[in-house]
Amino acid sequence: MPSSRMVHQLDGAPAGRTLDLASSLEAGSTTLQASGGADDCNLRSVLTIAFQFPYEMHLQDSVATMARQYVRSIVSAVQRVSMAISPSRSGLNAEHKIISGFPEAATLARWICQSYRFHLGVELFRQADEAGESLLRMLWDHEDAILCCSFKEKPVFTFANEMGINMLETSFVALQDLSLDKIFDEAGRKALYSEIPKLMEQGFVYLPGGVCLSGMGRHVSFENAVAWKVVGEDNNVHCLAFCFVNWSFV
Repeated sequence: MPSSRMVHQLDGAPAGRTLDLASSLEAGSTTLQASGGADDCNLRSVLTIAFQFPYEMHLQDSVATMARQYVRSIVSAVQRVSMAISPSRSGLNAEHKIISGFPEAATLARWICQSYRFHLGVELFRQADEAGESLLRMLWDHEDAILCCSFKEKPVFTFANEMGINMLETSFVALQDLSLDKIFDEAGRKALYSEIPKLMEQGFVYLPGGVCLSGMGRHVSFENAVAWKVVGEDNNVHCLAFCFVNWSFV
């Protein structure tokens, strides 16, 4: 499939200095179009990838869906690799990456905690007076897996803290490729669906311990879970939140 890949150096790099990955793959080695210094590993870069997806008119929608999933998987893979090989720098930890990549996360964190307190009558965190990015960091660092999914006919995941991402064996970018029904087996789905009316009526439900599935298909056991409706400023349901307690891979 024809494609083009180009790395553009930032942080004051000389104009026109790029790494042409397409030509380097053909030649079997990577070469800079302009000479680089010893500190290249500490420079930021932007990776631009252009894809072409040929299709027949009657398959346009199917190809578009496949293309979106394919591009998301590429972005997720590049993100994981870049985070793994990037040098450690102050102020550029996982928390800051999540915050910078999801500007609405601080607001969502506040809604999650407020809705938990409203429905269950207790605080989600001990430090209930935290707000803004501090509250988001507490949510991100929480010991249990916290997941949010869209409030739709087929709920897909839209947010997760670090433990949630680890439990699903996915990345922040690829979360939306996972739907709620895909992480439960048949028994788990029946148990969840039987509690939906109660969830809609009282705003939360407790789920018994059991087994769910990660995005990679691995079995994950959890001690118990709680689901609650997350309400926004307009008092409408924004999403559903889940907290899986004491989870582990089987």
